[in-house]
Amino acid sequence: MKKRLLLLVIYLAFISLGLPDSLLGSGWPSMFISFDVPIHYGGIIAMIVASGTVISSLFSAKLIQRFGVAKITTISVLMTALALLGFAHSENFIFICILAIPLGLGAGCVDVALNNYVALHYRAIHMNWLHCFWGVGAAIGPMLMARYLAMGQSWKEGYNAVSWVQMGLVFILLLSIPLWGKRAKNQEASRGSQSKLSLMKLISLPGIKSALSVFFCYCTIEATFGLWGASYLVLVRDFKAEEAAKFVAIYYAGITIGRFISGFVSLKLNNQALVKLGQGLIVLGIVTLILPFQASILPGFFLVGFGCAPIFPSLLHNTPHNFGKTNSESIMGLQMAFAYIGITLMPFIYGKIASYIGFSSLIWFLVIILSIKIYMNIRLNKRVLTQHYT
Repeated sequence: MKKRLLLLVIYLAFISLGLPDSLLGSGWPSMFISFDVPIHYGGIIAMIVASGTVISSLFSAKLIQRFGVAKITTISVLMTALALLGFAHSENFIFICILAIPLGLGAGCVDVALNNYVALHYRAIHMNWLHCFWGVGAAIGPMLMARYLAMGQSWKEGYNAVSWVQMGLVFILLLSIPLWGKRAKNQEASRGSQSKLSLMKLISLPGIKSALSVFFCYCTIEATFGLWGASYLVLVRDFKAEEAAKFVAIYYAGITIGRFISGFVSLKLNNQALVKLGQGLIVLGIVTLILPFQASILPGFFLVGFGCAPIFPSLLHNTPHNFGKTNSESIMGLQMAFAYIGITLMPFIYGKIASYIGFSSLIWFLVIILSIKIYMNIRLNKRVLTQHYT
């Protein structure tokens, strides 16, 4: 019973990770008007959030070893809850940028710790469902935002509602700390067998550069479409802001539903096959969005999310297989760091580019990054076949 309760708590922790991730993209078409800033400034906020996550990911192993998974998870969720509450009471863009720092720092440590724990101790079905619960949080965020915007209220009300949902999750995590006792000790003991390779030696491992490129490209696709998808609908396809926010929720719902289904599919297909399947579905979604029909937009948003669904958890779960269990925690931290570098840089860079050439370029940007990702994934699989890690 304790084991099942702990797994449920881990799932809830990933809801808390997903809640803030989609709020900015769904709320930004209204936020940039109230702050009186250029629309591409949304990329600055996303970059600051992701930069904090990169930093905390790189230092996660030391912090987790010192304070334990339970405390780090609880503190991280509390940091995001307080930052979101600050967003809800912010009156200027600079203050939002300052609050974006703890919002990003709160995500990195718990992300690395729980992903590595599940990759080592659970089957692929649980890794997919873990990220399915991230999708639950990511879908709830824009749904709440769309509700308040449709009621004629401010985007601040959406941030306020999500901050209090986060506070409730903090309370649950506090109650769950005793459940971590024995399992936390087992995890600490297993760390003694973890690799102590330096960063330079980790980077030199066969296949690692391809793996890091794959994580960078995948997260570029997911984050860029999540942040600018609503702006694309408002500025290119003539949607209202509240309607565009609903489509962002559909995109994240596609990720959520897809990861739930992927959990079952993973019992029949291996991680590499799931990644290829996801890539194919993204291509289908992009083709659907290119069609000049309003009716094709909803299935297009859903299919892109549905295709994204199995890729990230499958890549993470394959880490011990690709690079060995002794290297998994260090490699996991590196992969998460490069994932968040993609989240940090590319939505901002695309936003800046789109401010000059228009947001109709979003679809073609996705095509280019996806093509690079597919090529690097093929290289990774070829390199891994020739290596034998323990």
